[in-house]
Amino acid sequence: MTDFAARRTMMVDTQIRPSDVTKFPIIEAMLTVPREEFVPDDKIEAAYVGENLDLGGGRVVLEPRSLAKMLDALDIQDDELVLDLGVGLGYSAAVIARMAEAVVAVEENEALAEDAQAALARVGADNVALHVGPLADGAALHGPYDVIMLEGAVENVPAALLDQLKEGGRIGCLKARGALGVAEVGYKIDGEVTWRYAFNAGAPVLPGFERHRAFTL
Repeated sequence: MTDFAARRTMMVDTQIRPSDVTKFPIIEAMLTVPREEFVPDDKIEAAYVGENLDLGGGRVVLEPRSLAKMLDALDIQDDELVLDLGVGLGYSAAVIARMAEAVVAVEENEALAEDAQAALARVGADNVALHVGPLADGAALHGPYDVIMLEGAVENVPAALLDQLKEGGRIGCLKARGALGVAEVGYKIDGEVTWRYAFNAGAPVLPGFERHRAFTL
C-alpha cells in the first residue's frame, strides 16, 4: 500500500522548503492535506510529483511549489476571507482552508465541482463554501475578499473581479507570457490594483481570462 504520508513529507522537504517557503501555516497545511484525495483516480500515483497535473480541458492542479510560493507571497492570515478561483478538484481550497478563516471556492466545471465537494467533505474542510459558476465572475455575493487567488494563468483580469477585492487586499495569479509565465501579486490601494512580480511559473490560461483579441480579416 502506498505511503502517502511519507510522500507528503518528501514533497514538503524537496519541493516546498527548498523554494524558500518557510511560513509555518503553509508548511503545516501542505503536510496535513492529503493531496491524493484531490487528483484524478488515474493520477493518484503522481499526486506528489513536482509538476502541474492535468485535469483535462486545459485545466490543471497547480504544482506544489507554485501553490506554496503563491501562498507565501499572499501571506494569508487566520482572520481573512479568501476567494479561490478555478479550484478544480479542490486541493488549493483545502490547503487555504487551514490558513484562512473561510474560503469561497469557485469552479465552473460541474463535474469537477461535484468531485471537489465530495473531497472537501472527506477531509473535513467545513470552512469552504463551493460556488459553481463562471470563474471570471468570481462570487460577489460572498465578498468583498481579503485575498483572491487564481488556480491557473491569466491574460486578462476582469475589472469586475478586482471590484470584489477589499481595500488593502491582495490578488495572486500567474500571468501568461507566451510559453512561460510569471506569478504576480496585486495590492489594492485607494481603489487601484498595483502588481508586483513574485516568481516564475507556468500553467494553462483559465477559461474567461483570455485576452480579448481584435477581429481582423
